[in-house]
Amino acid sequence: MTDCCTLTPSEIVMYVTEYCPDCVRAKKFFEAHNIPHLRINLEGNREATEFVIQVNNGYRSVPTIIFPDGTILVEPSWEELKQRFN
Repeated sequence: MTDCCTLTPSEIVMYVTEYCPDCVRAKKFFEAHNIPHLRINLEGNREATEFVIQVNNGYRSVPTIIFPDGTILVEPSWEELKQRFN
């Protein structure tokens, strides 16, 4: 899992938790638009959790989505996701 904790992943990486409604919404967006991505659950994954906290200035914000070009979206709305892919 080389794309687990990098700011330059080879594919879109979305850090999530199971109980997060924003994560479910982002997952549905990616699935509805057939956008391939890697979902990494923070629960039980200390390395990924520490990475997300570092990227978000001390916050465990999910979903945190990192794109291969190095851009990051944190807790994006459906509209923000649409804008990203237009």
